[in-house]
Amino acid sequence: MASSSSGPEVSLTIATDRRRPTPPSPDQSVKAMPNTHPNPPQTPFEALFAKQKAHFSTDATKSYAWRIDQLDQLVRMLKENFERFDEACSRDFKTALQEHVFEVAASIGSIEAMRAQLEDWMKPVETPIPKFLAESGHKGLVYREPYGVTLVMCPFNGPLTLSLRPAAAALSGGNPVILKLADQTSATNDVLLDLIPRYFDPENVVAVTADRERMTDILKMPFDFIFLTGSVGAGKAVMRAAAEHLTPVLLELGGQNPAIVDATANIADAAKKIVWGATAWGGQWCVSPGYAVVHESVAEAFVTATRQALVELYGDDPRSRPDDYSRLITPATVTRLASLIDPDKVVAGGRYDEASRYMDPTVLYPVTWVDKVMQDEIFGPILPILVYSDLGELLAKIKSLPKPLSAYVFSRDQAVIDRVLSSLSFGGGAVNQTNVFLFIESMPYGGVGTSGIGQYYGKHGFDALTHAKSILVSPPDAAIDHLFPPYTREKVEALNQWFDY
Repeated sequence: MASSSSGPEVSLTIATDRRRPTPPSPDQSVKAMPNTHPNPPQTPFEALFAKQKAHFSTDATKSYAWRIDQLDQLVRMLKENFERFDEACSRDFKTALQEHVFEVAASIGSIEAMRAQLEDWMKPVETPIPKFLAESGHKGLVYREPYGVTLVMCPFNGPLTLSLRPAAAALSGGNPVILKLADQTSATNDVLLDLIPRYFDPENVVAVTADRERMTDILKMPFDFIFLTGSVGAGKAVMRAAAEHLTPVLLELGGQNPAIVDATANIADAAKKIVWGATAWGGQWCVSPGYAVVHESVAEAFVTATRQALVELYGDDPRSRPDDYSRLITPATVTRLASLIDPDKVVAGGRYDEASRYMDPTVLYPVTWVDKVMQDEIFGPILPILVYSDLGELLAKIKSLPKPLSAYVFSRDQAVIDRVLSSLSFGGGAVNQTNVFLFIESMPYGGVGTSGIGQYYGKHGFDALTHAKSILVSPPDAAIDHLFPPYTREKVEALNQWFDY
């Protein structure tokens, strides 16, 4: 995923609690209680962090009732303010109708699915144990316990889906949440900063914004878990900070994602799906195809099909179709992307305008591995097309690059499909499809190598945001005599029972 930072904000902003103002009691109005904390918080954020830490230590967040209440509040906030969120996402950059509606609706749907299954997820799971232990009345149980105060660092490109879904995973696990909102999504941020204090107590959920310098200070704090969706550079910074406190992390990053099209593929179908995948969300989607690499025997037909697909999807003038084609997040993003375009290789699109944050859906051909556009994740509506002749050589080349977040293969040949899936390492992907594998709540979503660490979605998110605590339960009168001295040959041989299940 491309960097979510385009410029520093002025200051740290914390959503303050406007939900249930409480007047001071008579005693409080006469005399303030003495502060006995040995190191009183010095900043509003430190005070907030301490408040969540203290609340977590009471065990209140571990109950099913608390978790359900937080998820219910999230759904209520979204449903009762659907139009506000929808309009805000559209103002930020997601002008395409389906995309800004999806931001709100998908967040509601994923949280409701999580809520429906949470009670089962929370139950201890009995595990197999050695036969001699089971026969003597022992049990092995795995409990899922929350980590504690969780920092969720949000990206711009999914201002709700990639902020509230991780937050819901953390809350389902019993963790208080601090949402660090993306810098660039000012309209959505305004709504979240206004509404979160109306629906949540600050010891449970709070939203903040912070400039880069303040964020560096925040990351020095001893969080119990950090969840980042962002760039590889941001992931490295978070890992360095987390290492100081040995804080566990879940990193959803990105990469240059391949879409392989072999000679047997349905060319028209592949072209339309890949073009859509590369240009939806204005191309600012971490699982978008970063490039298509097409067998030489069908390359020209594929290029022709991409042109046709662009017209089918966006017409002859995509700029006049904002309800179908979203804008870019900032003018600076347009400038960066324009620098990647070789005018001699533009076969469709290529126009752009920084002031309106617009760039044509653009196809480049023929592209080589050394071209500028191939040196890093594009994160914009540009589709480079490369050609290959030998699948083995292609796979070796892709494997020499950083591991991508996603990969796609278009083919009718099962042997080719199996070879690609078994040879390449990547976070997740699809066969004869793009992008939408990450809509499926029952499938884990996450990267590998430089594209990320850890996975979430549904039960996988619950498991990622909780610690698996293994407990062996023994009857009070069942001793394992062979463990205790004095040792004999028989006792030593009895140790073999531990490996008999």
